[in-house]
Amino acid sequence: QIQLAESGGGLVQTGGSLRLSCVVSGTALKATVMNIYRQAPGAQRELAATLTYGEEKTYADSVKGRFALSRDRGKNVVYLQMDNLKPEDTGVYICNANFGSVPYWGQGTQVIVSS
Repeated sequence: QIQLAESGGGLVQTGGSLRLSCVVSGTALKATVMNIYRQAPGAQRELAATLTYGEEKTYADSVKGRFALSRDRGKNVVYLQMDNLKPEDTGVYICNANFGSVPYWGQGTQVIVSS
């Protein structure tokens, strides 16, 4: 059974950095698309970053230039390096992996950026 697990969240001051990990277990296949969503308190879920099977990376305008996706193919892990964090980056960060048309979701990891 395919499962996703996020880690790496925490409390950081404005301007700080965190690296989130999204581990895919239960398969050695690479997902068609990996998405990192985030949801701030009281707000709708927002797509922050996307990594395709072909290694194309796209980012929301709000994180462009500060966040960077990478992949460890050997471990089936996707990383989101988050630099120059701002209070508005606060939220739960959730991994989504699509294997074909089947989506899988992680439980999320909390990121809090203090001002």
